[in-house]
Amino acid sequence: MHTVYLALGTNLGDKDRNLQVSIEKIAKSIGTLAAASSVYISESWGYISENTFLNQVIKVETELSPIELLHTTQAIEKQMGRTRKSTSGYQDRVIDIDIILYDNLVYQSEELTIPHPFYRQRPFVLEPLKEILSRDENFALR
Repeated sequence: MHTVYLALGTNLGDKDRNLQVSIEKIAKSIGTLAAASSVYISESWGYISENTFLNQVIKVETELSPIELLHTTQAIEKQMGRTRKSTSGYQDRVIDIDIILYDNLVYQSEELTIPHPFYRQRPFVLEPLKEILSRDENFALR
């Protein structure tokens, strides 16, 4: 079993519901929800938007490999109405699910980098992650 931390973000539609539905889908197709942070409100990052974000970090126990996890999170995003991940910049979205940490793994491929390369630069990820990790005295952020 692997411990993963996923960052959830939404700034379109019923944002509270988007977070709830994404967590339900993650629990059904990825693994057991072990912890969830509070919900944080943030401005867009990397682009300008009139829509604020709701952000949350969750801890999940899974048997999926990193690439299986990536493909499953992308499928959930698509099921929820996300049309595509932008390659030319950031944009508003119904849901965004990022893999932040996967056990103590350091991993890099063309598709995926773990730990997430920008998590330390994003307060809307770092603060909820710290909230969850503060409950686990044996864990130290890299």
